[in-house]
Amino acid sequence: MRKAKILQVCAIDVSTDALLKPMVLKSMEAGFKVHNACNDTGKFAALRQEGLEMREIPFERKIFSLLNIKATYQLYKLIRKERYEVVHVHTPVAAVLGRIASKLAGVRHILYTAHGFYFHEGMSKSTYTFFFQLEKWMARFCTNWLLLQSEEDYELCKRSRFMREERIIHLSNGVDLFGKFNRALVDPEAQKELRAELRIEPGDIVITFIGRLVREKGIFEITEAFKRLYEHNPRVKLILIGELFKGEPDQESIHLLREQMEHPGIMPVGYRKDIVEIMSVSDIFTLPSYREGLPRSIIEAMAMELPVVATNIRGCREEVFNGMNGYLVEARNADALYEKLHLLTEDKDMRIRYGKKGREIAVERFNEQEVIRKQLSLFNSLTKESS
Repeated sequence: MRKAKILQVCAIDVSTDALLKPMVLKSMEAGFKVHNACNDTGKFAALRQEGLEMREIPFERKIFSLLNIKATYQLYKLIRKERYEVVHVHTPVAAVLGRIASKLAGVRHILYTAHGFYFHEGMSKSTYTFFFQLEKWMARFCTNWLLLQSEEDYELCKRSRFMREERIIHLSNGVDLFGKFNRALVDPEAQKELRAELRIEPGDIVITFIGRLVREKGIFEITEAFKRLYEHNPRVKLILIGELFKGEPDQESIHLLREQMEHPGIMPVGYRKDIVEIMSVSDIFTLPSYREGLPRSIIEAMAMELPVVATNIRGCREEVFNGMNGYLVEARNADALYEKLHLLTEDKDMRIRYGKKGREIAVERFNEQEVIRKQLSLFNSLTKESS
């Protein structure tokens, strides 16, 4: 039986690489023909070398942009030309534009994985209501299947009747727990080389962050809290994994952040492929974001036996439990972030205990293979419908 031809749509190639690649590769192994549409920020060549079929669509991060009208039209033409049976969209802006283009092009099966709805509890009531209603309208009229990573989002969609309940799936999130994100499998020689590269000395305590280097990820709270930690103990170090994208709307914050990163204990290392190795030489992970879905970076840290300090927001509170595998703090609160990071930097036994518990929770709840299995099962059922 011929397998479905699928288009995966997200905003930028970094998301394809970091979030979608395992599922795309497994889909291709299962016989599906998969194309990936997103903006090329420099990762297309490497992704193509790994076997992914890439199509450039120049999405802008601002949804209300004239350039996004052009991007939507380009995507519409691509869909009409390739005649995809399934279009699967991801990330807020690409998800809206991708569904509009798919609907106009007459795609039979339009799937949306909400990695985290754009609306969140930290917004003003009017802003929240606008984006809530936009997502609900898009679900009702431009979506056939709604897949939610966050359990909170899943329950919200059912409660608010975004669409027929049988078309709403709790997908969750996960990582490769046994073949990749496993501290026992890390090469000691690679760890030694990395410590030398990053100038990590015996006795240093390393805190790591992964994410876009923007205000809404809590990056300014991290640098403020860290500088206080450093004053107390100059053996702490902060690794910032992520890039400063030129297309980010908040360019003023990017300028301020560059100034903040000029500190002897802060190491901005940019986009990295050796996340496992970096986590293996780290002691604590932090993600004080203002908005998340079900953050993969926290699951990666848990799998690598790191205690986590994150914000008490949707997604993070499904992964981090106070006094078990880390701490939750209120968003935009550098003092609270400092307090919990300070506790962990001062207590090695606590770090080890919380890290091991985090690994247990990850194994129990966040297995990537189960997440992929749910998606492949849906793709297969759609193939049968189309045949």
